[in-house]
Amino acid sequence: MNIGICGIGFMGMIHYLSYRKVRGAKVKAICEKIPERLQGDWRNIKGNFGPQGEITDLKGVATYDDLDKMLADPNLEMIDVCLAPGLHAEAVLKVLKAGKHCFCEKPIALKPSDAVKMVQTAQKAGKMLFIGHVLPFYAEYQFARDAVRSGRFGKLLGGHFNRIISDPVWLQNFYSMETCGGPMLDLHIHDVHFIRCLFGMPQWVQSTGRLRGDVPEFFSTQYLYEDTDLVVTSTSGTIPQQGRPFTHGYEIHFEKATLLFDSFMGRPLTVLTHNGKVEPAKIKALDDTGPFVNELTETVKAVQSGTPSPLLDGELARDALSLCYKEIDAIRKRKPVKAA
Repeated sequence: MNIGICGIGFMGMIHYLSYRKVRGAKVKAICEKIPERLQGDWRNIKGNFGPQGEITDLKGVATYDDLDKMLADPNLEMIDVCLAPGLHAEAVLKVLKAGKHCFCEKPIALKPSDAVKMVQTAQKAGKMLFIGHVLPFYAEYQFARDAVRSGRFGKLLGGHFNRIISDPVWLQNFYSMETCGGPMLDLHIHDVHFIRCLFGMPQWVQSTGRLRGDVPEFFSTQYLYEDTDLVVTSTSGTIPQQGRPFTHGYEIHFEKATLLFDSFMGRPLTVLTHNGKVEPAKIKALDDTGPFVNELTETVKAVQSGTPSPLLDGELARDALSLCYKEIDAIRKRKPVKAA
């Protein structure tokens, strides 16, 4: 498969590096507005994990400063959109209408109505739409999902998920629902997507939170299901203390075991069994690009086989975005909100 990447920021760079390890795919074009990045000078690109940018040899890679020009390239089969979240909807709709498959970084969009339109456009065009919710491809989260699917620990009873960082003061417009989406759509949506994957859509959400203007800054949510045995909660957001490193983790409960993972406390994935044992989970360690390699490998296989990915599906990402907005509604109204 010949791939074009639209947007060479941090995630665009990570995807470019990851495709090098994906069998059956090759980046043949990039699209970017910053001239030096089109020339391969990526030294000013950096993120909160992984490698910093460097001089990159783009020999054999076509370069474009306009998405429409890249979409006119008949050799490209899929476009990977790594633009700012506020630009996702417009770019993805262009890609699908141009008759190409599309991979788009999360969130699918910043407005639920745009997410609905994107899914419908993909269906109408007969093209696949993948949304880059990479969390299920991290070893700790893949282990949990496999445990649910196999039933090895008995019935799933619920869990708690957390994702907290210090205030990202270095990011412009982070607390804007028009450009980035704040902690809710930039961070928390990872866990909402995973909760949707494991437990399905809840009937109600009950959220409390602290607002910065009209944007949720720090919040906790309970997800209410028809099955009252399911007790599912989450806590996410930002705090002003800059000493707090990025942290995420979970505690997932089954009939016969509990899974514990906490990146902040340095707790590796641990299994608490029903007979009192405390055991480290057997998982394969991944480097910084490993989850993205797995994610993009699944994307390529889905296109080649014509079988949609159950984890990267646009409808699943649409549901996650919708749930986030239900939580925002519950925070503002200070009462439970119907989710489904």
